[in-house]
Amino acid sequence: MIIVLRPGTSEQGIQQVADAVKKFNYEPRLIRGVERTVIACIGDERSHHTIESLSVFPQVESVTPIQKKYKVVSREYQAHDSVLDVAGRKIGGGTFHVVAGPCSVESASQTIETAKAVKSYGATLFRGGAFKPRTSPYDFQGLGREGLDLLRQARAATGLPIVTEVLSPQDVEMVAACADVLQIGARNAQNVPLLAAAADSGKTILLKRGVSGLVDEWLLAAEYICLHGNTKVILCERGIRTFEHACRNTLDLSAVAVAKQETHLPVFVDPSHAAGRADMVIPLARAAVAVGADGLLVEVHPDPATALSDGGQQLTPKQFGQLMAEIRPLVEVMGKKFGSD
Repeated sequence: MIIVLRPGTSEQGIQQVADAVKKFNYEPRLIRGVERTVIACIGDERSHHTIESLSVFPQVESVTPIQKKYKVVSREYQAHDSVLDVAGRKIGGGTFHVVAGPCSVESASQTIETAKAVKSYGATLFRGGAFKPRTSPYDFQGLGREGLDLLRQARAATGLPIVTEVLSPQDVEMVAACADVLQIGARNAQNVPLLAAAADSGKTILLKRGVSGLVDEWLLAAEYICLHGNTKVILCERGIRTFEHACRNTLDLSAVAVAKQETHLPVFVDPSHAAGRADMVIPLARAAVAVGADGLLVEVHPDPATALSDGGQQLTPKQFGQLMAEIRPLVEVMGKKFGSD
């Protein structure tokens, strides 16, 4: 921590702050400038965050942390990329995966048809929502338990591991019995009880960034999961809310680059939720590959016009095939290998 004192602070005021620093088990070191005195606080900031409360002193101008609050997910803790095992598929460490499937599972024919189609084009995991958190209570909320059964049928028909969202701590055990990867969506990105319960399941967690979440908040949410003994976390950038309305959300590719530098965890991108429109999904997918993402989440439906949720952002199987053809050379240029190869 660095404490900057206001100009003209008396020696008594400086000593008062220095004594307070010692009470937090830091060693205060004074740096005297022409106009200001700065106190460098030597200690482990990750276990002594309360020193920020010293900003209440009238002679304190600012208190600035130097170390990052997240630890286990950071490159400082582990320099090399984490490689996760999901049903025998290696995620991270130079592999590239595409998770594809419908926004919501709606019927056996729709679910299995989509699973077979995306697998034929090279998808390595199958996604589908059994429980849907919708903005309006009048919108389709998913099939629930029946949807989980349909996902099991899709896995049996294709061999693709299942990625599906869990909405509450009470549902974790039930969803984990079906899913290979538990998705925590943007609305629940800082739901601490859910993060803890999902971590305790032992399943790989795909953690989406919050709708208006900072990168630090995103990584600290991953830290919650890791501190519960589960380091099998995939980060997923899905766009954030800004003042722009051209797309559903603003895809923050800079966050992907930052996450790749700051953390050893795999980082995926969801261009479907970022765009909110099918015609933008392929360009955003290409950009995600180029910025260094380790995988994509793409929504695919055999007939988007009849979809019960988010039809406008879902690709047809043929369009998904085009996406896969266009990103393949980019994946190779980025030095990664398709997980399906």
